Amino acid sequence: MESQEVAGLAIQVRGIVQGVGFRPFVYQLAVKNKLTGWVRNSSNGVEIEINGNTQALKSFYAELTASPPPLARIDKISQQECVADSYTQFVIIESQSDPSQFIPVSPDISTCPDCLQEMHDPSNRRYRYPFINCTNCGPRFTIVKDIPYDRPFTTMAGFTICPDCREEYENPLDRRFHAQPIACPVCGPEMTYIQGELNIHSNEDALTAARLALQAGKILAVKGLGGFHLACDASNANTVQELRNRKKRVEKPFAMMTRSDEIIEQYCHVSQSEKELLQSRQRPIVLLKKRADCPLPVELSPGQTSLGFMLPYTPLHELLLEQAAGFPEVLVMTSGNLSEEPIAFEDEDALKRLSPLVDGFLTHNRAIHMRVDDSVMRIAANAPVFNRRSRGFAPDPLALPFEVKPLLAVGAELKNHFTLTRDAYAFHSHFIGDLENYETLQSFEQGIRHFENLFRITPELIACDLHPDYLSTRYALTRSQHDNVPMVQVQHHHAHLAACMVENGWDTDEPVIGLTFDGTGYGTDGTIWGGEVLVGGYKGYQRRFHIDPFQLPGGDKAVRVPARTALSLLTKYQMEQDEALPPLHFISPQERSVIQSQLLHNINSPVTSSMGRLFDAVSALLGIRQQVTYEGQAAIELEALCDPLETGFYEFDINGGILDPKPVIQTLVSEYLNGVAVPVIAARFHNAVIQASLTMCEIIRGETGTSTVALSGGVWQNVFLFTKTLQLLETNKFNVLTHKLLPTNDACISMGQAVVAARMNL
Repeated sequence: MESQEVAGLAIQVRGIVQGVGFRPFVYQLAVKNKLTGWVRNSSNGVEIEINGNTQALKSFYAELTASPPPLARIDKISQQECVADSYTQFVIIESQSDPSQFIPVSPDISTCPDCLQEMHDPSNRRYRYPFINCTNCGPRFTIVKDIPYDRPFTTMAGFTICPDCREEYENPLDRRFHAQPIACPVCGPEMTYIQGELNIHSNEDALTAARLALQAGKILAVKGLGGFHLACDASNANTVQELRNRKKRVEKPFAMMTRSDEIIEQYCHVSQSEKELLQSRQRPIVLLKKRADCPLPVELSPGQTSLGFMLPYTPLHELLLEQAAGFPEVLVMTSGNLSEEPIAFEDEDALKRLSPLVDGFLTHNRAIHMRVDDSVMRIAANAPVFNRRSRGFAPDPLALPFEVKPLLAVGAELKNHFTLTRDAYAFHSHFIGDLENYETLQSFEQGIRHFENLFRITPELIACDLHPDYLSTRYALTRSQHDNVPMVQVQHHHAHLAACMVENGWDTDEPVIGLTFDGTGYGTDGTIWGGEVLVGGYKGYQRRFHIDPFQLPGGDKAVRVPARTALSLLTKYQMEQDEALPPLHFISPQERSVIQSQLLHNINSPVTSSMGRLFDAVSALLGIRQQVTYEGQAAIELEALCDPLETGFYEFDINGGILDPKPVIQTLVSEYLNGVAVPVIAARFHNAVIQASLTMCEIIRGETGTSTVALSGGVWQNVFLFTKTLQLLETNKFNVLTHKLLPTNDACISMGQAVVAARMNL
């Protein structure tokens, strides 16, 4: 074929290719190469039919694959020759919808530099407009009702585009070509400030009223991308404490927002990688080490050495945080809900639920279709890791190393996320929360319906946890019976192991050592597991080691009151209950007598092998935390006190398949009573777990030859423990798999359930 001969190509592109400027990119590329034909969105991605000389077609295809738009992600691209048609120009044609097909949907993305520049330009028609956006930024997932991603299928459908916006929308060379949320002050959404009977509808007046209220120490509900935040002056200790009282959030840390990373550096140590994470287009909350001279009130993050900061990610936030004399540099921006409820995202519901918590509302009339919380990340072992994966990342799919049937995995009880799979994609949901109340269960069910519709998935299999009383398990059982679909139950820690494996592209049935340490997981023997060393893969596992089980007197009450677990260990190991030990101060003699009776007669005292509960007990024994107000608090505060220079460690007794903490508890109690500093003891305890982890892995390697280790479970959110364990294992020639795309806590459970169920039902 000669280079001047006219040929035709039909190209299909799959991935995140809608709502990210892909069609205008294709248009400009075609015009540059003097090609004719068309491009359109479809329910399967983007379709292109193109004619021209063969050399130009080659150049077009090479640049298409090598340099897509910044927000695009090409997962699959195919081309085939077709008959050259008589096209005279290149055009963008109407989208085609196929109910059986699907495409990934872009997450919501923070405001791009071009839009920010226009918003601050007095000569621009969008000057100071709080809803400015383009194809490179703005709302996506939170406003999408259906695919293809076109304006009629978003919550912007009710806003009629003005002539100026229409011209931009229809111009393939414009940055706002087919930007579905396109808007301006003439035709787009507007802000409203509500305080009692007062309603201010002008954008500037509403903004001014909100800023004056914040400056005066008021608490506001501010509507963002995925829901409402509760906002106040972070430097005002009285206001922060008042927010805690109203929200019923006793000590759990508050996230904060400020306008620049330079301001954050006044309060926290910020490394280059942390700065890049703060400035990334996803704009997560980033957990940072607090400076010793940090002037912000301790009420923001009691008992912790870190603070959670994020930068503005919407134009509204940028305007709200503008520098001005007397206006706070840092605002609390915590989830808009009463403690443990889902974040409010619908205006009517927010006014009803949040009115008792706030003094006013800064809201707007662009509806949110799907609630989405902020993502939370940190740098650990020189790499970004998730504590929560939500806004900016969901519903970005994970590419699986193998194809799976359409299935639904419903996840765990705490930190719930669900996962839907199709082909080689896993659609891991946004953060749902703890499935402990009706409101969160409703959010869970709504999310599943939305994902199934959006990604055209009809599950042929449902996966859930073994725990019979989890609301997610009950949902799975009901759904399985109603839809006549098989259900597979997957053990909690097996799911942890599998999730870590699949994230790292593990595509064989070769066994992996799983250090799966967390607080609670229902075991196959009906007891509570949590300190598990598994050997296995997707299709099965062996429970090779586990912590010697101990009792939790009062069950869930022992989780809330670690002093009870500490007393249980002292009793189990027949140690002298010295009155100088902090848990014995905390628990009255009368209550101690009741607890001893519970332990002796095994009354409401379930046994557990939980590593998380062991950390809680040590925290209590060292006088750090006797009762908790949020999950993980005792262990977090124990980690915060660790002496980073201490290299000594206690020794577990490892015998058979049992990891026995008895000598560790005996030694650390003795050292505490003899006046050894708590930071030293805390570090030696952490080092004991690290050394025991290495020892158990070496034993298994000697038995099986396996040198790959997966770290999964909420205990690994402990950065001190995670970093040192990773270093020690790698130094000893282990290949260590860690979570990079999902949190290591129970948020990853549904992903593990999905791949275990899929591989067991090939």
